[in-house]
Amino acid sequence: MTCQIHAERMIEGRRNGEPKVLVTEAGKGSAVAIIRSLGKKGWHVIAADCLPGSAGFYSRYAQEHFLYPSPATHPKEFVATILDAARERRVDLIIPTYDPVTLPLSESRAYFDGVCEIALADKRSFDVVTDKSQTLELAKRLGVPVPRTCAVRTLQEALEAVRTFSWPVVVKPQASFEYRPDGGGEYRAVSYAIDSSDLARQMKQFLPHTPVLLQEWCAGVGYGVELLAHRGRPLAAFQHKRLREFPVTGGISTFREGVKLDPDLYDHATRMLRELNWTGLAMVEFKVGNGGPKLMEINGRVWGSLPLAVHSGVDFPGRLADLYLHGPPEPDVPPFVNYKAGVRVRNLELDLAWIRQVFRGEQTNFPARMPARREALSALVSILNPRYRFDILSLSDPRPGGVEVYQILTRLGKEMLRPNRTKTSPGLSGDRSCREENGF
Repeated sequence: MTCQIHAERMIEGRRNGEPKVLVTEAGKGSAVAIIRSLGKKGWHVIAADCLPGSAGFYSRYAQEHFLYPSPATHPKEFVATILDAARERRVDLIIPTYDPVTLPLSESRAYFDGVCEIALADKRSFDVVTDKSQTLELAKRLGVPVPRTCAVRTLQEALEAVRTFSWPVVVKPQASFEYRPDGGGEYRAVSYAIDSSDLARQMKQFLPHTPVLLQEWCAGVGYGVELLAHRGRPLAAFQHKRLREFPVTGGISTFREGVKLDPDLYDHATRMLRELNWTGLAMVEFKVGNGGPKLMEINGRVWGSLPLAVHSGVDFPGRLADLYLHGPPEPDVPPFVNYKAGVRVRNLELDLAWIRQVFRGEQTNFPARMPARREALSALVSILNPRYRFDILSLSDPRPGGVEVYQILTRLGKEMLRPNRTKTSPGLSGDRSCREENGF
């Protein structure tokens, strides 16, 4: 019955114009890329966010916009608002973007049956990739290389487990975002411990809230294999290399480059998605060093560096919307992999945060080499290099970029005037529940 209702609505939508697509967290670079891509196809795009100054609201390709409650602090109210909007505005597809949005929508998708499609994998598959322990178990079962890992629930278990590890040890939460249906969910970042006393300090931020994974530290370069799949069948693929990330110790990519698909990484990624019978977008993250590739995690939603793929010629947003609203291509159509390698794209806000952190020379217990100040100076100068692109800044759609620059300068000004300033980035201040970036 749901499919019949949706098909009837799609027929009516085509009679009255192109389908309506609602994009959440419209201020993120990935969301702006989606808005632009679908808008250029002539589709009716609705930009939605929990912040009134969202950059996506100002895109020439957003026909409508509206505000919803913070999904991290008020998930039930958020779902109710999105559901009402989908009904009232006759939305055909919702494209959610980051964890505080995807998790409550995944849990509540039954409410949207007969109303609209949600661009998320089925709950069983989605639950596997949001739990790092289940992801690693899947990889090991399929022969995909993973770092040596031990799951612990108490400090005593952690201290016993690390006796067989070499320092430093990576300390990971089992889930990057702790979702609480009643609100108050939060991100928990990866950290590093250099000895037992340091491990005890690091564990305090996780316990007793979430189980912890202790993992061997793998030196190397981060790569992401991005895919659009239908029931495990790859429809389009792209790969990128991390050039910089914030914080410097490991986090969100701030500057990245598109590279040719590595056959081994592509094989690992597609085998896991095939086993999951995955439908939708996903990014499979690897660290590649002297010991070969090691799986880091699977990001089962829109990822932060999506604009790089779009700039390189892989229209993931358009292909995603077509998949959910018009169905997959014929079985004999090969996956699209014909993109331009070598394109470099930066997240301006976070790249400035990386530059600032390196200039300050902040001391960390990060085991890898910390960048020199001359590298930060070079990165600052390269912002003016016309060969490099931006997540949001665009001459063809300038207003979102203008909003982004204004917000960066405003936050920087406020921090400079604030007494007893901390060493956090101006790019990560403000409402973290609505501004938190997560992705490769």
